Amino acid sequence: MSGFGSPIYRNYVLAALTLVYTLNFIDRTLIAVVAQPIINSFGLTDAQWGLLYGPPFAIFYAFMGLPIALWADRSNRVKIITVCIVLWSVMTALCGLAVGFFTLLLFRVGVAVGEAGCTPPANSIIGDYFIAKKRASALSIYSMGVMLGAVLANLFGGPIAQMQGTDFGMWLHDIGIGRIVSQVDWSLVEGWRIAFVIVGLPGVLVALVVLLTVKEPPRGYSDHPDLVADEPVHWGVAFSELRNKPTFWWMVAGASIVAFVGYGINSFQAPLLQRLHGLNVREAAVNFGAPFAFMAAIGTFIGGYLTEKLTPRWKTAVAWVPAIGLLIAMPLYIFAFFSEDLGLVLFFWGMATMCHFAYLGAQYTIGQGVVSNRSRAAAIAVLLIAVSLVGNGLGPYFVGFLSDFFMESTLKMVDLTGYLTPSTCLSDVNTFDEGQRHLCAVAYATGLQRAMSATACLFTIAALCFIASSKNLKRDFVEEL
Repeated sequence: MSGFGSPIYRNYVLAALTLVYTLNFIDRTLIAVVAQPIINSFGLTDAQWGLLYGPPFAIFYAFMGLPIALWADRSNRVKIITVCIVLWSVMTALCGLAVGFFTLLLFRVGVAVGEAGCTPPANSIIGDYFIAKKRASALSIYSMGVMLGAVLANLFGGPIAQMQGTDFGMWLHDIGIGRIVSQVDWSLVEGWRIAFVIVGLPGVLVALVVLLTVKEPPRGYSDHPDLVADEPVHWGVAFSELRNKPTFWWMVAGASIVAFVGYGINSFQAPLLQRLHGLNVREAAVNFGAPFAFMAAIGTFIGGYLTEKLTPRWKTAVAWVPAIGLLIAMPLYIFAFFSEDLGLVLFFWGMATMCHFAYLGAQYTIGQGVVSNRSRAAAIAVLLIAVSLVGNGLGPYFVGFLSDFFMESTLKMVDLTGYLTPSTCLSDVNTFDEGQRHLCAVAYATGLQRAMSATACLFTIAALCFIASSKNLKRDFVEEL
């Protein structure tokens, strides 16, 4: 058995779904690229930014993910993905029209609902196009969309966000469509708003391409002949399959902690570079954000490649490869956060990111490998619920809370008046003298530096969870890798 469709078409479908996942993460990551301008525009503390970035998106992403996944286990997965692409693309564009904290939060919720319908059905489709021995590589390639999306969000979002509104208005006039938006006072439009609109809207065209060119495969087509495609399952049946699979639950615990650290670090990546090293939005995005994301894509591919090559000799490689990568990544991140030389920052952070993301394909391989073909989307949805709630939901807020805590602790040590706090440093800075401004700036940077370093140490626990998942892996897998 070679899988559904011709080799060329299978690879096309994989490329198309990887493009969709890339688009998914362009729209999801853009808000982190333009974090500091938004923080400045709305006068947010780091804890408030973490609250905006994380919990609302995570909660709706998680709770919409399961019903959409169960729908995908019963219905046309390609059409579901198409509808969701349109929804999250439009909502991303609307983020550029936000007038404050709550409207931006509302549009972010819309992005979350749309993006919840991407990965579970896409994983299920890939499982039906590729045989079991090829799925680790296929899912690793698909998972590269996370990092490729981050690369493109930085390469496009950073420079666009650095633009002045008047420059963009003149560009629209030069290409002949300035009359359509002639009522807009472009001098009042901030660059980060333009970035959301430009990055978001092209997704509608991608949705049309997917609908017209990707075929819905027969369920279970690429499974072993002994594994018959069952009738659509009730969610209770899917959970009953997972209940006695410790491999799955240990992997979910490990992946959730990795996401907790990863989302926490990524949500404050640009602010740390700007505060600690004085970079602007474009410099942080293009010179650091994009290379880091590219290194993460390489790490994802290498993780899948090593797993496929090592599995014939070590059947539990799919769990051990990510564990080792995480243990290497932890000290590298800390070296990067405390390095003063930008060359060392780029090297250590890039290497840490590559080792960190070697886990990504493994979570999907294990997630769909322990259940029957009719429960794959539901299993992946359960994984993503945990990853979203723990990782995206709590990680950014945790780092923001720690950052404010460390910033306040630093200010208490150096400011004998007791007036300087994270809140007053943001709201009253124009009334401060030069010395007070300097103290605020130093505490603002070092507080975040310490918070991100402390969070990276949690990789140790995540690695232990992946090691624990290897104990019953051979028993729990439905089909041998």
